[in-house]
Amino acid sequence: MRRSNTERLDEVIQQFMRLNGIETPYNQYRLIQAWPEVMGKLVEKYTANIFIKNQTLYVQITSPAIKQNLMMEHHTLARKLNEHVGAQVIEDIHFY
Repeated sequence: MRRSNTERLDEVIQQFMRLNGIETPYNQYRLIQAWPEVMGKLVEKYTANIFIKNQTLYVQITSPAIKQNLMMEHHTLARKLNEHVGAQVIEDIHFY
């Protein structure tokens, strides 16, 4: 028996998450978890702390040289991380 109003499971889950207010926290979690994969092992090695507040990703980098290089690419990095997650989670990155 076929139903005419079928929906894809991923769409139903996304609607459920959106209605219950957990879509944004989940996407933030996914973005933070994606940091090592997107940035690579070298940057991960010098990443001490990472969190999101007000659509800004805050990342503590322990190497001044790596921090300087990342600061120059912060807009590109934000775009790459958002693309990896598949949602507009952050607008900017702040390195400290």
